[in-house]
Amino acid sequence: MFSRAFSNPYISKWIVQGAGIIWFLGTFGLLMYYGVGQAVAIVDALIFALFFIFGVNIIDQTFNFYVPSGRNNSMLLIFPLLFSLVASYFHFQLLRWIFDEESLYLVFLREVFLLRWAVLGMAEILVALLALAVSKLEEQKEIKNREVMMHELSREAELSQLRQQLQPHFLFNSLNSISALTISQPQKAREMVLQLSDFLRGTMEKDHQQWVSLEEELTYLKMYLDIEHVRFGHRLEVVFDVTDEVKQLRLPQLLIQPLLENAIKHGLYGITEDVRIILRAYKEQNYLMVQIENPFDPEVAAPKGTGFGLSSVGRRLFLLFGRKDLLESKAVESVFTVILKIPQHK
Repeated sequence: MFSRAFSNPYISKWIVQGAGIIWFLGTFGLLMYYGVGQAVAIVDALIFALFFIFGVNIIDQTFNFYVPSGRNNSMLLIFPLLFSLVASYFHFQLLRWIFDEESLYLVFLREVFLLRWAVLGMAEILVALLALAVSKLEEQKEIKNREVMMHELSREAELSQLRQQLQPHFLFNSLNSISALTISQPQKAREMVLQLSDFLRGTMEKDHQQWVSLEEELTYLKMYLDIEHVRFGHRLEVVFDVTDEVKQLRLPQLLIQPLLENAIKHGLYGITEDVRIILRAYKEQNYLMVQIENPFDPEVAAPKGTGFGLSSVGRRLFLLFGRKDLLESKAVESVFTVILKIPQHK
């Protein structure tokens, strides 16, 4: 009980010893008040205090293994009263044996037997109630910790599921492109297969990393763009406007790729001329800012499936940071812009 109430076992040891000293001094003072000799009072109070400390330790050990509840709450009264009765009886017999020639003290000892039992019993009951209260608090704390742990596991599972969804989403698009190139341009299809293989291999090698530097993420993005260039040729141009000072800032892995894929879809769908997509990265206060701009035709309906990248990234950011203001998107005239804010932890 006390060991669970205080993280340091030495603190609980000193608390029990302090309570024993107070018990000893209180008993000694009462005995002196009733006219018991000093030597006899010291022995009496010392033995009585030892029985009190022994009872506290027994209750402590009992509540470490068993906490009464429901109908068993009566044990909070029965056990301390039974122990105090046995302790008072042994205290009486031991002192009668030690001071067998002190007739007046023996009469006093006999007369206060029930009073000693009541006082010791009440004290042990209070200790038991304190033990029960501490046990209940510890139980609630453990339940809360388990709930937090389950929430964390659930959050990690959803994050993992989101990351796993992104690859098949991109993979299916790439396989469709490979299928289309197999007959018309078999050499490009073969080139795309090799690049896709390298891309997926690199993804699996760093899948265990939750956070990566922006420089690592850009390397990954360039592998992805090599594949997209095979699909779209000269029509696609992606410009990286990234300063060296932000390349070592960190972000959750695979976070930018679905946004860039979304920009390519928006930019190329319904537009026949060349498409220029701009990716900017800079630091603003304690945030890594990533801004992606792509042209789009506001009069043409968006391609089927567009929006998966934005929703998945928004959900990941919410699970990681508990915030919904880290991803913004806006369309001004014929330019669609996505702004990603990634807090930089110390």
